Amino acid sequence: MSDLHSTRRGLLAAGSLALPALLMTPRPARAAGTVTAVLESEVVIVDPHATTAAITRSFGYQVFDTLFAQDSKGAIRPQMVEGHTVSADGLEWRFTLRDGLAFHDGAPVTAADCVASLRRWASRDSLGRMLLAAMREMRAEDARSFSIALKEPFPLMLEVLGKPNAPVPFIMPERILPAGEARITEIIGSGPFTFVREAWRTGDRMVLRRNARYVPRAEPPDFLAGGKVVKIDELVLKTMPDDATGANALSAGEIDYMQYLPFDFLAPLRRNREVRLMGLKGIDMFQGNFRLNHASGPFADPAVRQVMWKLVDQKQVLDAIGIPAEFRQENCPSFWMCDTPLETAAGSEVARFDVEGAKAALARTGYKGEPVIMLEVSASISQTAAHVLAENMKKAGFTVDEQVMDWGTVLARRARPDGWGLFPVYANGVDMISPLNHFYVANNCSDYPGRSCDGRITTLLQDFVRAPDAAARKGVAEQIQRAAYELAPSIMWGQFSRPAGYRARLKNLIPSSFPMFWQVEA
Repeated sequence: MSDLHSTRRGLLAAGSLALPALLMTPRPARAAGTVTAVLESEVVIVDPHATTAAITRSFGYQVFDTLFAQDSKGAIRPQMVEGHTVSADGLEWRFTLRDGLAFHDGAPVTAADCVASLRRWASRDSLGRMLLAAMREMRAEDARSFSIALKEPFPLMLEVLGKPNAPVPFIMPERILPAGEARITEIIGSGPFTFVREAWRTGDRMVLRRNARYVPRAEPPDFLAGGKVVKIDELVLKTMPDDATGANALSAGEIDYMQYLPFDFLAPLRRNREVRLMGLKGIDMFQGNFRLNHASGPFADPAVRQVMWKLVDQKQVLDAIGIPAEFRQENCPSFWMCDTPLETAAGSEVARFDVEGAKAALARTGYKGEPVIMLEVSASISQTAAHVLAENMKKAGFTVDEQVMDWGTVLARRARPDGWGLFPVYANGVDMISPLNHFYVANNCSDYPGRSCDGRITTLLQDFVRAPDAAARKGVAEQIQRAAYELAPSIMWGQFSRPAGYRARLKNLIPSSFPMFWQVEA
């Protein structure tokens, strides 16, 4: 067993064992009260298979459920599954659902629903497509069991089915799944909360209610695994116009939880006896990136992309945002984040901040002053990062067109192959610590915003999956990073954490950069 199993490292591990399910008999939950939460942004896309947006994933974990789930040590545990068997040659897998699973409309969860959901999800996910490539057949055996037959061993089966990285393999009723690329129009899951469509007010709030039909596992909750016992009646996801308004609302007791606190409000919030701060470390930190568009515009030219490595000073960006030293890494050259098993500086010698050097290098390319359209989210810390980069780019000779909008508009704009050059963004550490889940590496040569592609990386990702142990995986990860520094799918602007804040009246809130509201008492 790899040493990586003993840490919360997500998809770096292989071969974790599914434990027999411990079933809890249904009992009436004594839920009371309402929790009003402000998350990172408004939930715009409610189909969790349709986007990698973290806010949609956060919504998904409240409403839907997964076959397996990751615990706080990185192990993959059964969630909807009671147990599974694997043939001696590793080619035949059989999964059995635990008893009592039901969708929000009362229909039982069946193996056919699982097969249909997995097929739909896998076609849209980089790891899912790897599973499909190794698969010979997937079918429902009976109402509660389904099988996956493989053409070749796929050691990461459980890590893929239990991955927390968006898009997550959430299970949905087969009957609501549309054909092709269309999004679901009914939001029916089997998770701990139900979506209340009639209470949804775009730009204001979304309401989720306790799912009275939900049968939690008997184990204690542990990150995304274990028993999800809902102890509140209602979860209101409130939309705020900006972070300052949200922080003031938290201080005044108008909301109960805020996922990301603005750094300049930390001191007064710490002095408020009715507010608690949740500081996070390790993979609960974030990685900031400037995602470059390889499909069109100036960054379609590899030589122009290389210039960008000379224009980002992580310390300069983090200072401009105002992130205190306790909440950041001063400089991290690793695509897989620092202080993780796969941390490496391989290939990073090209990333040396040098505006004059960038100016000279840009002059040697075919760049003719075309505008670089930068998509920025209004009043966000990523917008501050964008401003810093824009000034450095202008000094080096770029023409920069900064366009400010909300995150939902960025999601729509970035899906197009043209009309933008880059956008700043940051993602949960759990989404960036491996070549298999890093958004801008794992989605190599796919129809993913930015459309970066390098054939070497495609081959190396397969080598990573087949690597026999942690040392071999680390060696392959270093090769992938060297290729990534040459490809420049994204330029890192820093590793940091954003503390959450909540009212002292909330009890049993699970410490995580993922907002989780099962177990919370209000």
